[in-house]
Amino acid sequence: MAHDEDDDQQARDETQETQVLHTAAGAGAGVAGAGADVAARRDQAVLAAVERGVVGSAAPVVGLLDVVGIRASAAALRAAFDAVTPPGTPVLHAFAVKATPLVPVLRLLRSAGIGAEVASPGELALARAAGIPPADTVLDSPAKTPAELREALALGIAVNADNPQELARVDALMQSAATGSPVGIRVNPQIGGGAIGALSTATATSKFGVPLLDEGAREWVVRACLDRPWLTRLHAHSGSQGMPLEMMVRGVAATYELAEEINERAGRRQIDTIDIGGGLPVNFGSDDETPTHAQYARRLKARVPGLLDGRYGIVTEFGRSLLAKHGTVLARVEYAKRAGGRPIAVTHAGVQVATRTVYAPASWPLRIAAYDPKGRPKSGPAVGQDVAGPACFAGDLLAENRPLPLLEAGDYVAALDTGAYYFAQHYSYNSLARPAVWGFSADPSRTGEVRFAVVREPQTLDEIVAEAGGSAERDALRQL
Repeated sequence: MAHDEDDDQQARDETQETQVLHTAAGAGAGVAGAGADVAARRDQAVLAAVERGVVGSAAPVVGLLDVVGIRASAAALRAAFDAVTPPGTPVLHAFAVKATPLVPVLRLLRSAGIGAEVASPGELALARAAGIPPADTVLDSPAKTPAELREALALGIAVNADNPQELARVDALMQSAATGSPVGIRVNPQIGGGAIGALSTATATSKFGVPLLDEGAREWVVRACLDRPWLTRLHAHSGSQGMPLEMMVRGVAATYELAEEINERAGRRQIDTIDIGGGLPVNFGSDDETPTHAQYARRLKARVPGLLDGRYGIVTEFGRSLLAKHGTVLARVEYAKRAGGRPIAVTHAGVQVATRTVYAPASWPLRIAAYDPKGRPKSGPAVGQDVAGPACFAGDLLAENRPLPLLEAGDYVAALDTGAYYFAQHYSYNSLARPAVWGFSADPSRTGEVRFAVVREPQTLDEIVAEAGGSAERDALRQL
């Protein structure tokens, strides 16, 4: 078994990752290495956003996406697996669209050589609108309808069947229509859960995939493949936020061992591709990206060398680890008040943009950075204070008793690491409007040079009314 400095560093990374699930560090302190560039670009972007009116009284909350950072993460992901596979090995990195379902983001990733993993008709429509080819698209979902399966197979999109009943539907479709789609089975290695139960996809009772340790299940998968020469893939997604890397590797190893068994019993290389899913955890404690895709790839190479020796094609489905560090929710402080002796900054960012943080703050703490009314990093003694959102319930807090420079009306707060699963998935509590999302390009070596582009326009009041059934012709209830 290989052992090097990467393994030692990875052990330290896993310890840190577990700790930061429960503690949100103050922003900007101790940033080093690549994280320093991330912070510098963010500070440039906030300053420019305030100066140019991207954020302000007329637009009191916006999302910002660091295009330079996204491109760098995509390149690093590709390089990580290129470094551990022989030249010519088929490797598809399919971005988990659910993490940031925005068409311009998908287009940016496509230009960086990244495909799409979709889990609904809506996500497939987004991927197609972004121009992602069917050959670079993977459909995963535990509840695919016959129509969804039929469309995917007609387009040539890779499909992973979740369970025996779904495979029976695929059987019928394969008999009635020609398709170039690769088809596989999703398996659940049942390796256990991580620190966040709701995100643990490989537990004994997970709703996802065929549970390999259940009685008769493994043999069913083997026999299903032997009876269907067109079943050429296995898929497992064992990890997510809060999952130690070693457990993720165990899930991949179990899937690889199953592929080897199927191929041995088939007497040929029937399973030619293994989809290892995504789920690389993100460090929410600083601007540094830890663990890295390179560390994960090297660990897979050390623990499951046969997976990466060129005999198998590889599919990955990373989402959060590609985008989280490159997004910021920036909000204006509308009022500053006190209650029970504690300062409270009332902002325009709350449950509507940070739903997980508001409802599960222990699992999803966010770092908060403070900026003055001109968009400059705010200084001053750290004072414990609440950072509150605009929604009408008491728990609508981005941070509670967080030490920050004392916030005042007109200041700005930035919720960091929010590029995935935050502003892209709006929660319409109080009919709060979806904020605009802007991409930015900044160069820390060239002060003030920041370019912005609209990713998503802000939601209008007319759109809120229409979404709530307010069209003039819709008067059905009064006619009943």
